[in-house]
Amino acid sequence: MKDKVVLAYSGGLDTTAIIPWLKENYNYDVICVCADVGQGKELDGLDKRAAASGASKLYIEDLTDDFAENYIVPCVQANAVYENKYLLGTSMARPCIAKRLVEIARKEHAVAICHGATGKGNDQIRFELAIKALAPDIKIIAPWRDPKWTMQSRDDEIDYCHKHGIDLPFDAASSYSRDRNLWHLSHEGLELEDPSNEPNYKHLLVLGVTPQEAPDKTETVTMTFEKGVPKTVNGKAMKVADIIRTLNEMGARNGIGIVDIVENRVVGMKSRGVYETPGGTILYEAHQQLEELILDRETTELKEDLAKRLAELIYEGKWFSPSREAITAFMNVTQEYVTGEVTFKLYKGNIIRAGSDSPYSLYSQSLASFTTGDLYDHKDATGFINLFGLSSKVRGMKHQKLEEEKKEMGK
Repeated sequence: MKDKVVLAYSGGLDTTAIIPWLKENYNYDVICVCADVGQGKELDGLDKRAAASGASKLYIEDLTDDFAENYIVPCVQANAVYENKYLLGTSMARPCIAKRLVEIARKEHAVAICHGATGKGNDQIRFELAIKALAPDIKIIAPWRDPKWTMQSRDDEIDYCHKHGIDLPFDAASSYSRDRNLWHLSHEGLELEDPSNEPNYKHLLVLGVTPQEAPDKTETVTMTFEKGVPKTVNGKAMKVADIIRTLNEMGARNGIGIVDIVENRVVGMKSRGVYETPGGTILYEAHQQLEELILDRETTELKEDLAKRLAELIYEGKWFSPSREAITAFMNVTQEYVTGEVTFKLYKGNIIRAGSDSPYSLYSQSLASFTTGDLYDHKDATGFINLFGLSSKVRGMKHQKLEEEKKEMGK
C-alpha cells in the first residue's frame, strides 16, 4: 500500500494541480480534505473535480459551527483586531481547518499533510504552526517551497493539469485573489497591488455595496448577549453561525464593514488588501456597546492591552499556544456578566448606537447626573484631587523653586 497524504483542498487551481504533483513526485495516495467554513457555492462540484485530478478520497467537512463558536466568538469577546483594522477573518479560520486536517490524518494513518499556501503569505505559518502543535510527528509538505515544484504561474499550473489529462474550468484570466468564509471575504491583487490606486469597488465587491450605494434610510437592529455570546437578532433566537449570516445580510446592504488596509505580514513584507466583513463589524461594535456598561476601568484597560496581543498571536498562527490559551482564559472571566440588550441603526456604512441595557450595568444615573445623590458628595472630590494630584503639585513646586534659585543666581 502507498503512504497517504492529506491535502488541504479548496478546489482552486493550486490545490488541483497539487494532486497529480504529489502522486508524481512522492508516489502518495492523496486524500483531499475540504473544510466548509462558510464559503458557500465555492464547494459545488468539488467531488468530481477531486476525482478528476486523481484524489483517492474527498472529505467535505462542515466546520461552520465549530468556526463560529470556538474561534470567532473568543475573538469577538476579546475585541481582537490586528493593526486597528483587520478582524482576523482568515487568521481565525486556519487553526480550525488545521485541527480537522490533523484529525483526518490520524484517522487515515497518513504520513504527511500538504497545503497550497505560497512562501510569501501568512497562511503557510498558520497551517504549519497548528500542525506542529497538534501533530509534531506528521510530515508537512509545502509545494511552493519544495524544490520539486517548478510551476511559477497560473499558466504553468493549467498546462500541467492538461498534460495530466485534467480538463478543469480554469483559465489564465486576471482576477483578484480571494479568500471567503462565514466571517469575511478578502481581496488582493490587480489594482490593489499599488497602494496609490483607489479600489475598483464596482468590480471588486461581492458581499455588499459601498456606503454611497446603500439605501437612504436607516435599519434598526436589536441584539441580545449572554456572557458575551450573541443570542438573538431582532427578537429571534439563533445559533452563532446564523446570527453572523443574518448580520452579514444586514451589513452588506448598508455598506458596513469595507476595509482597505496595508498590513504587515508575519514574513516581513507589507501587503494591501480590501476586506468585506459586514456581519463581523456589526458584531464587534454591538458587543463593545454592551460591554462598556459592565466592565470597570481597570479591567477594560487590561483587556485592551491583551486584546492587541491576542490579535497578534492569532495573526501569527499561534492559536494553539499557552499564551493564546491564557489570554482567552482571562477574556472568559471578563465575559461573565456581559449580558444584556443593545440597539443600533445601520446607515450608509455607519453603525449608530441607539441604546443599551444590562442587569449588570455599572452605570448609575444618579451618580452620573449633575444632581447630588446619597452616594456622591461633590465636596469629596476636593480631597481626592489633592491626593491624586500630589505628585504633580510636588513636581511643580520643585521646578518653581529651581527657577527662583536661577533668577537669584543671575542677579
